[in-house]
Amino acid sequence: MKIGIGTYSLFWEFESRNPSPLDIPGMIDRAAQLGCEVFQICDDPRVEQRDTASLHDLRERAELLGVELELGTRTIGREHLGRYLDIAEALGARTLRSMIQSQEIASGSEEAVSELRASLPRLEAAGVSLALETYEQVPTSTLLGIVEELDSPHVGICLDPANCVSALEHPKDVVEACAPRTVNLHVKDFAFARQEGWVGFTYSGAPLGEGLLDLDHELRHVYSGDRSASAIGRAPSAIVEHWLPWQGDLATTLETERTWTDRTLAALRAWREAHHPSPA
Repeated sequence: MKIGIGTYSLFWEFESRNPSPLDIPGMIDRAAQLGCEVFQICDDPRVEQRDTASLHDLRERAELLGVELELGTRTIGREHLGRYLDIAEALGARTLRSMIQSQEIASGSEEAVSELRASLPRLEAAGVSLALETYEQVPTSTLLGIVEELDSPHVGICLDPANCVSALEHPKDVVEACAPRTVNLHVKDFAFARQEGWVGFTYSGAPLGEGLLDLDHELRHVYSGDRSASAIGRAPSAIVEHWLPWQGDLATTLETERTWTDRTLAALRAWREAHHPSPA
């Protein structure tokens, strides 16, 4: 079980309201400063703007700091995944997270299976695991059906139960269904709060332990027994993310974001120390 952070734990560090945004090398440095084993570059278009030499520089920087890189994008078209596999190989990333878009399964899952099957030779040749994320646009049963039909050790689930709540899926049900196929784990807490006037709710992030995520339940299912490693022999990494609302000013927001990150990393390390899961 390797523990790390991803781009979504640094959201306010590079969002447009930040006059001094953190670049990708700075994010890798931050991961190292926090003692992380992994950093996931996720949905960050800046990585696409780098040439091969620049990507190799990022890889070398991460290796010198003892940080493993992962990569994340969206959509499953074979051409798009092919471009991102080129980037993943240049970075030395062995996990590529993506998300099936609703339009990609609008006429059923057959087209999605076909597109993903076309990418299997590249995934196998590169030794990369494609982790398809759970979220509200695609029912979890549909996502699992696609992964099971492909039946490849190089295609699994990126488990994030928080994403499925808006589709009225219970987080524990999502965890239990997906754990055997999970090759990447996003860890963030989440909660509902009444809106002003008691009309409706806001659904957003929460400090770990104060929301609805049952962390022990999630980790036990993903890292217990024969569920502790994917079919290609790597345990899923646990990547810290947040849904942190703007806190009124940048300084407060950044301080809160960093506090949430420290808290989640500490909880993951404590769980790993207590349970001694199989080595990654």
